[in-house]
Amino acid sequence: MNKLGIVKESVANKPDHGISDIKLSNDELKRYSRHLLLQDVGFSGQRKLKDAKVLLIGLGGLGSPIAVYLASTGIGQLGLIDFDTVDASNLHRQIIHYDNDIGRPKIDSAEETIRRLNPHVKVKKYNRLLTSENALDIISQYDIICDGTDNFSTRYLVNDACYLLGKPNVYGSIFLFEGQATVFNLPDGPCYRCVFPNPPDVGDVPSCGEAGVLGVLPGIIGLVQATEVIKLIIGRGKSLSGSLLLYDALDMVFRKISIVKDPNCPLCGVEKKITELIDYNEFCGIDIDSINYDEQISVEAFSEIKSANVPHILIDVREIDEVRIGRIEPSIHIPLSQISKLFELNLEKDILVVIYCRSGFRSRQAIQILKQQGISNLKNLAGGILKWSELIDNEIFVY
Repeated sequence: MNKLGIVKESVANKPDHGISDIKLSNDELKRYSRHLLLQDVGFSGQRKLKDAKVLLIGLGGLGSPIAVYLASTGIGQLGLIDFDTVDASNLHRQIIHYDNDIGRPKIDSAEETIRRLNPHVKVKKYNRLLTSENALDIISQYDIICDGTDNFSTRYLVNDACYLLGKPNVYGSIFLFEGQATVFNLPDGPCYRCVFPNPPDVGDVPSCGEAGVLGVLPGIIGLVQATEVIKLIIGRGKSLSGSLLLYDALDMVFRKISIVKDPNCPLCGVEKKITELIDYNEFCGIDIDSINYDEQISVEAFSEIKSANVPHILIDVREIDEVRIGRIEPSIHIPLSQISKLFELNLEKDILVVIYCRSGFRSRQAIQILKQQGISNLKNLAGGILKWSELIDNEIFVY
């Protein structure tokens, strides 16, 4: 039996007599009638879909369309894992959530939408962070895993757990106007580590919250992922395993590049060096204990500095369109890409320089750049303008 033997027997390769106890009600026959007409789906395929258990990790931009379409198509059980709450800034792309869901846990909002779409789908919720301690237990309960995460530490965790358990990992990611998708961990196919052996340096890749993302982009990539899930379940078509699908929305171009299993991969290669889950924050260079950097300053502490007229300079490193939405006054605008212009200000020696952005990501980058160039007495405004608006001046509009 190959590594995916359990999955293939329980889902895609299950013969008709193996799912004969899976019945379709009259409502389901009507609901899925267009599937039943398809020769490559039919009764057998629809019963396989009803018998399948799929775990969606993340209910954001990617997870939303995946959940909507897998529920609509008749997946028997959907596991939902997310620990975030719905924010207004989510709604331009996270189509499973609505305006009246703002502030609610995403898994509750998603469950409600799924039940309105298709009451035949069973939903199991995990309102928690996926970690090395719980990943194997949760993932082992499902046939196929959909990775809708937005950070590298969780992507490596999902990949490793899927490989160790023999589960297909249907992967997708988005950035600005571009996206990619594939299927990892199929027999003889690569895993995520084969293609991306090392994570990028911390701070090199901004999140959607910092860089932005085209609203329709996760819908396109998410539907590719949902399609791959369905094909795996019914055992039809050619999987993306061995190919990385790349999409450029601005040029409206799809292309595929070949990806291969790396014999030197520490997880799935000849000499397997990874045999259990590891500390993925450490692997990705994320030091949880260093979140409160010495150079950080809270919005409350900075507010006191302003009120006391302590000499300081406030630098805004966001882009000009963000500054036009709202800013902390008085401040000097120097985009992160031009932060070296700070030298042109001829600052007094030892004057306090406080740097802020939207949430604290780019301002940390700016501080690291300036420290390397010899500037001291730098402070990063923790939480950025988001935290300032929340706790100090809620008249500042944030985004």
